[in-house]
Amino acid sequence: MTAYGKIGIIGAMAEEIDLLHKTVSKTGSFVKAGIEYTEGSLHGHQVVFCKSGVGKVNAAVCTQLLIDAGVECVLFTGVAGAVAPSLNIGDIVISTSCLQHDFDVTPLGFARGQIPYQDVWEFQAAPDLVELASSASEQLFPGRSLKGKVLSGDQFIASRDAVRGMYEELDGACTEMEGASLAQVCVMNGVPFVVIRSMSDKADGSAHVNFADFTVQASVNSHAIIEEMIKQM
Repeated sequence: MTAYGKIGIIGAMAEEIDLLHKTVSKTGSFVKAGIEYTEGSLHGHQVVFCKSGVGKVNAAVCTQLLIDAGVECVLFTGVAGAVAPSLNIGDIVISTSCLQHDFDVTPLGFARGQIPYQDVWEFQAAPDLVELASSASEQLFPGRSLKGKVLSGDQFIASRDAVRGMYEELDGACTEMEGASLAQVCVMNGVPFVVIRSMSDKADGSAHVNFADFTVQASVNSHAIIEEMIKQM
């Protein structure tokens, strides 16, 4: 396991970050680009955490500012819609890689998700962080985690046909709205990352109902994994 100094933690929504305000021993805060960053310690490690806001641009800006603040790795916690048929609400996906499902230049002959004229468009998570997250998840929620590809786009997916395509065409495990942009910024900067997502819905016709009902519990689950990871670092 790589020894990391300052650890960056990002959540997209209040539910995903409020628990950190209760568990981190805070030492200060700063605001940049309208985002508040809180500094402190958690289980003996220096951390900086923030709520990015929803969507890829918010996550990208937030990630770059965290990196500029000196973090040595980035952990993203939050909720997602299940794409892999084996996943149920409350299960955990740990990113092996991240891809933008809504990046579509297929009329020009590029693959779905491919960023034209760029060598890399599927961004690989740090293997040591993946294994640490997997170990923490298995310890807390035995048999309820899956390592797989996180698909990101500025869309809330609530269509069975869309989900089927994401699974069959892109081999996705889950879909959300931030992870791949965070991943791209981290890879561009050479900073290790992992995305941990708890399933709040099945990303199908009932997704809008399930999301509202299960977001809080799913956020609790993903936060617990982040905390257990930091304990083991």
